[in-house]
Amino acid sequence: MELDIRPMAMEDVPAVAAIEAASFSEPWSEKAFSEMIEREDTLYLTAVSDEKVVGICGLLIGPYEAEVFNVAVAPQMRGQGIAGEMFAELLRRGRERGVENFTLEVRASNQAAIHLYKKNGFVTEGARPCFYSNPEEDALIMWRRG
Repeated sequence: MELDIRPMAMEDVPAVAAIEAASFSEPWSEKAFSEMIEREDTLYLTAVSDEKVVGICGLLIGPYEAEVFNVAVAPQMRGQGIAGEMFAELLRRGRERGVENFTLEVRASNQAAIHLYKKNGFVTEGARPCFYSNPEEDALIMWRRG
């Protein structure tokens, strides 16, 4: 499978929102993604295969750290390494923009995501009790420093 990882464009937003809706119990809207594209302090990538958006991930970038958002792959494309390639590229591009530290929150039960993050150097440094709803669940706070 050929995979092109590139910055998210406005024409990607409907497909991105559909992946988000299929992946999360409280998905972001098309409007939210459109606003993220226009911001200077964000970096959103899409993974494209056969001219279709199959994955998304993003960063909100601060002076020396960035928060990872919206790591998701279309359900029918999961298990093919797309998230790993896309996530590694997101971190690489974040470092190019001066990011030294990355953080994220993940559902405590999302073992596939936790495995991906650990594989990329993230460690759990805390938790947010009852952070998620639908269903209610704790979030793990993970960091990759330096």
